[in-house]
Amino acid sequence: MLTRGTTVARVVVLGVAVVVTALVLAVIPGHRGWFDIGVYYGTVRHWFETGQLYDYVRPGAAYGFTYPPFAAVCMLPMRLFGWHPAIAVGVVLSAVATALLLYWLVDPIARRRGWCRWYAFGLAACLCGLSNPVRDTFSFGQVNLLLVALVFADRQLADSRWKFISGVGIGLAAAIKLTPALFIVHLLITRQWRAAGTATVTALGATGLGFLIGPEVSRQFWTATLWDTDRVGGFANMSNQSLQGLIARLGPQLPGRALWVAASLAVLAIWAHRLHRATRAGDTLAAYSLTGLACCLVSPITWVHHLVWVLPALVVLAEVALRERRRGLLTVSWLLQLVISSGMVWLWHPDGRTPGTLFGGSAYVLLTFTLLVAMPIRDRPDEPFKGLAAEAHVADPATASEPRPGRPDKRPAAVG
Repeated sequence: MLTRGTTVARVVVLGVAVVVTALVLAVIPGHRGWFDIGVYYGTVRHWFETGQLYDYVRPGAAYGFTYPPFAAVCMLPMRLFGWHPAIAVGVVLSAVATALLLYWLVDPIARRRGWCRWYAFGLAACLCGLSNPVRDTFSFGQVNLLLVALVFADRQLADSRWKFISGVGIGLAAAIKLTPALFIVHLLITRQWRAAGTATVTALGATGLGFLIGPEVSRQFWTATLWDTDRVGGFANMSNQSLQGLIARLGPQLPGRALWVAASLAVLAIWAHRLHRATRAGDTLAAYSLTGLACCLVSPITWVHHLVWVLPALVVLAEVALRERRRGLLTVSWLLQLVISSGMVWLWHPDGRTPGTLFGGSAYVLLTFTLLVAMPIRDRPDEPFKGLAAEAHVADPATASEPRPGRPDKRPAAVG
C-alpha cells in the first residue's frame, strides 16, 4: 500500500535526478548554438525577400536549407517572430513532442507493472534528456522529435476511434523530411491499406502544396537540390552515423556507393523479415521501432540528432528485460543507454583507419544495427508482467492498492 513516506522518497529521488540531469546538460561539451534553427530562420526570411530558397547559406557556415519546400511552408510562421522568440517556440514544440512520446512509450509499461506513473515518467524524461540525440535536437533547434511524434501519433490512432485518419502523421513527416517515407512501406508490408493510402495522399498533397506556393523552388529541389549531396556535408563526418558514414570512414579506396547500396538492401531485407515477425506477434511498438532503426541505417546522412528514432527500441529492450526478469538483458539496456548518451563518436577522427575509429567513431551506427538485428519482439505485449507485476495487476483498478484476501501484500514500496 502506498504510504506518505514512499511518496516523499520518490519526490526526493526524482528531484535529485532532475538536478543531476540539469547539471550534466549545463556543463557537458557540445552545445550547438541553435545552428539549425538559425538556418530555418534565415531561409524563411531569404525566401520572402528574394523568392529563392536553396541559395541561402547561413553566414559564417557552408550549410543551407536541405528539406523539401513543404518544410519551408510549415516554417513560414517563423517570419512573425524575432530570433529569440523563434528559439523559444522551437524548444516548446520539441518539449511537447518529447512529452507525448514519453507518455505513449512509458505510460503503458507503468500501467502494466503497477508503477507510479508520474515517477516513471519523470525518471524516463531524465534518461531521455541525457541521450545524445535528444540533447543535439534541442541544442541545434532541429525538427526530429516533431517528426517522431507525428509518426507515433499514427500508431496511437490506429487502435482508436480516430483510426480513419491514421496515416496523416506519417504522410506529413514524409513530406517534411524524406526519410520517414519508409513508414509508408511499413504500412504496406503490414497490410494497413487504409493508413498507407492516407499517408500517401497526405504526402502527395503536402508536396503539391509546396509546388503551389513555390513552383520554382519546388522544381529546383526535386530536379537538382535533392541530388546534391555536397550540400549536407561529407559522408565521413563523425556525426554521420549511417551505413554510408561507416563505409566512408573505412577508406576512400572502397567502392563506396556500390557497397552502400548492397548494405542498404541487406538491412532492408532484415528489416522486412523482423517487421513481419513483429506484426505476427502483435507488437506494434517493436514494429515501428524497427522501421525507425532502418530509416537511420539506410539514409545516406544520419546525423547524431537524427537518432532519436533509436529511443523507442531502447524502451522495448528495457521492457523485455523487466518483463522476463533477465538481469543480463537489463545490463545490456543500461549499457546501450550509456553509449547513446556518451558522445563518444567525436573522440576519433574520420581519417584514422583504426579499430577505434571503426568501433568507437561508428558506435551509434553499430548500436542501431545491433538493435535492428537483435531487439526482442514481444508476444502479446499487452499482457501483464510476470512475478510481482502479475500480482500488481488486478481486475478492478479501484482495489489495485489493496492486498489480496487471505495473503499478505508483499509488494515492495517501489511498486504502487
